[in-house]
Amino acid sequence: MPEQADPVVSTPAGAVRGVRDEYGERYRAIPYAAAPVGRARFAPPVPHPGWEGVRDATRPSPTAPQPARDFGRLDMSPYFGPGWERGEEYLTVDVRTPGADGAARPVMVYVHGGGFVAGTGRAALYDGRSFARDGVVLVTLNYRLGIPGFLDLEGAPGNRGLLDVLAALRWVRDTVAAFGGDPGNVTVFGQSAGATLIGALLATPQAAGLFRRAIIQSGSGTGAFTPEQAQRVTRAAAQALGIAPTADAFADVADERFLEILPSLAGLDLQTATATDPLAGLSPFSLVLPEQPADSLAHGPAADVDLLIGANTQEGHLYLVPQGGFDGSTHADVLAAAARAHTDPQAAVAALTAERPGASPGELRSAFLGKTLFGAGTLRMTEAHARVSPGRTHAYRFGHRSSAVDGLLGAAHTVELPFVFDVVDEPWLHGPAGLLGPDEAPADLAGRVHAAWVAFARTGDPGWAAYDLRSPMVESFGC
Repeated sequence: MPEQADPVVSTPAGAVRGVRDEYGERYRAIPYAAAPVGRARFAPPVPHPGWEGVRDATRPSPTAPQPARDFGRLDMSPYFGPGWERGEEYLTVDVRTPGADGAARPVMVYVHGGGFVAGTGRAALYDGRSFARDGVVLVTLNYRLGIPGFLDLEGAPGNRGLLDVLAALRWVRDTVAAFGGDPGNVTVFGQSAGATLIGALLATPQAAGLFRRAIIQSGSGTGAFTPEQAQRVTRAAAQALGIAPTADAFADVADERFLEILPSLAGLDLQTATATDPLAGLSPFSLVLPEQPADSLAHGPAADVDLLIGANTQEGHLYLVPQGGFDGSTHADVLAAAARAHTDPQAAVAALTAERPGASPGELRSAFLGKTLFGAGTLRMTEAHARVSPGRTHAYRFGHRSSAVDGLLGAAHTVELPFVFDVVDEPWLHGPAGLLGPDEAPADLAGRVHAAWVAFARTGDPGWAAYDLRSPMVESFGC
């Protein structure tokens, strides 16, 4: 039997050539917007001019400029990807499809996390073969990060990384049918910073009609900086560079310099008279909004969107365990963590200690981090959506404990991702530094989580009752 030729798909911008494998077809590094170079780094995304002939879509794209990330004893490269892979054309999507055959399959669009400063849609964790296997078209994307993506600057539109996600969703609307997807049945999903971006989409008027469903994994409906907080970051960045805090001045600075000054932005005091730091000092970048997304859903398409939302039971462990900060935590560390989110940290520590008698300082510190970064904002978004769109909100809790880092990592931030993507058997997730640790991960739990995500994308029903304010149903995975 002769070998099949590589598949070619015609898109509005030009033809692309992918590869065919046992799961279907894969197309990589397809531009959804023009390259953000020079002054365009601080402008809204614009459509790609297109190309002649057939574009090679078999190799991964460059990535957004970003710093290296070090998580101590834990190998997080499957999550963050290869780091900064240089190249101008990084506003791209990858597509995994059962076949570019004209079928109208459910579409899932994934927005990666990484603290608004790192990550890529090409990271190993986000390979979409399991989704393609189950009849779903998966699209992953890159967006601008750090200073080009999120620094609030005079003369530039705000939240440029969010504008990139909107542009990618417009590309999906206009193009995904050519890859066998249904543009009328799109689910946008993401984790961490990506999930927080999706929360903002629910409150963004321009997002109306671009997706039918949303999944927020360990994000926050209250993770945005106020304009006052954002200006503190902008002033610090401008001072570090020795330039004016304007888009014109920043446009003349190389990406390398932006990365060099990031350490000087770490740990800025962003507490104001009206707001605490929603990211607990872990990142100097976030969305910049006058109102938190959980409080402004009426402005966007949230009422017409099905929502699946949840978090992990030990989110904060990721930021303490691999670096050795969990066992070494003290009462002073617990107070400092509480102070990030509470005006009376002493009372907050006392209340949490009463809830968790016998908890170690590391456990209490992790609990404060998890609640500040993800838990409180997830609950607020869940309840807000249940009010504006009754019967269309589904909540979950993920509690499987990874055996990584001598069994201490637990149900930390990111641990649910291999289960969502149904890749828990991959060798690079196991071993001494692997995210899932040396123990075998439960394949049945991965099958259950992945099937719930696919079912939700198909029908809006993941398999359990909707969240109701009077009877708040929360599905548990591995708890």
